[in-house]
Amino acid sequence: MPYQSLNPATDELLAEYSAISDFELFEKLDIAHSVFNAWRKTKFADRSELMNTASAVLLENKAKYGRIMTLEMGKPLSQSIAEVEKSALCCRYYADNAEYFLSSQIYKTEYSLSEVHYEPLGIVYAIMPWNFPLWQVFRCAAPAIMAGNTVVLKHAQNVPQCALIMQEVFEQAGFPVGVFTNLFIEHDQSDKVIAHPGVMGVSLTGSERAGGHVASVAGKNIKRTVLELGGSDPFIILADADIETAAKIGCDSRMRNSGQSCISAKRFIVVKEVADSFIEKYIANVRKIKLGDPLLEETFMGPLARKDLVTTIEDQVNKTINLGAKLLIGGKRILGKGCYYEPTVITDIPKGSPAYREELFGPVASIFVVENEKEAIELANDTSFGLGASLWTKDKNKALELSKDIQSGSVYINTFVKSDPRIPFGGIKRSGYGRELSDVGIKEFVNIKTVCIA
Repeated sequence: MPYQSLNPATDELLAEYSAISDFELFEKLDIAHSVFNAWRKTKFADRSELMNTASAVLLENKAKYGRIMTLEMGKPLSQSIAEVEKSALCCRYYADNAEYFLSSQIYKTEYSLSEVHYEPLGIVYAIMPWNFPLWQVFRCAAPAIMAGNTVVLKHAQNVPQCALIMQEVFEQAGFPVGVFTNLFIEHDQSDKVIAHPGVMGVSLTGSERAGGHVASVAGKNIKRTVLELGGSDPFIILADADIETAAKIGCDSRMRNSGQSCISAKRFIVVKEVADSFIEKYIANVRKIKLGDPLLEETFMGPLARKDLVTTIEDQVNKTINLGAKLLIGGKRILGKGCYYEPTVITDIPKGSPAYREELFGPVASIFVVENEKEAIELANDTSFGLGASLWTKDKNKALELSKDIQSGSVYINTFVKSDPRIPFGGIKRSGYGRELSDVGIKEFVNIKTVCIA
């Protein structure tokens, strides 16, 4: 299947690329493996200079790159440009901090010297999604490359121009050929990449199904993996919360990027005492959303990235309603050109319905009303996912105590869940394992070597 750049706002085919042959694939992998042997010995100062240049290339071209992203996957232009800026920040962060993060550590033992060194592994294979097509790649590639590894990328097949942006950035920054390599390959070629002797780790952001397959193949080949998979993040509103702010930020979190984010608030769990007020204010915020052409400045929500995604979210909502849920607003695809679906709110959600058990990867907010805090935490944990959670209360001590009972990779109190280069990011349960970002993330793909002198 070719890589197709198809504008989800207009259905226009923008570009198309063919997959490379196995011969070309192995040639690129051999180059990445060969250059690793030299790249791993470069000084941190040299790597840092190049990574800071990559950051500058991103900022110099943010309008161009943002427009390509918007045309290719439908993200409103202002959000696309913000993603380019965040990617530049990630490059700067690791350019400035990688050497410190990977500096040797001394341990007290009976030996005259006991040190732990952090050394690069080889090629890191990045399998990345379309919803944040630059940020997802840079948060993997920047730390891996700064650690001395090389990176090969298999991007989602609907964002090939974004994949080429990545290649362009590293080339223009002056990195040696082979330090970062884009691969236009088919799904069945991916297993061959994992099996390649030079590939030492795999980082995947994507679906549970993809994660399970990649983990299986990597396990058979004894390769390290980091998986960031789906999420059905709870957004818990207690009785003493700032309801107006929670409703506004909750709507922003759920509907931004047309709801196509693993860490957007998806399940709004509200204590009964304030439920009516929250629902009223939440729907008022939904009504204010400017839906339309993602290239226009006033647009907050554009199309979904592909037609099949519209069909999936429509099917999940319809099944949930047929099982007894109540539709409060939205609930329909918008007919005509493009992949548009109305911002939607549902409540009274039955336990066996898709909105209860599955991740809804689109602009649909599921609101659950509970009697008390205890029920709120129980419902928050009643999911196979565990990526992030948001908890709203004016009592910060209570929030810190309750956060210990929430099963997730992160808990954000009185704000929405987000990824930040300075903070570890990742999930538990079926949301995956391993961590990206911060000092923890850069150590996922290094050899932690112990050296002792008697």
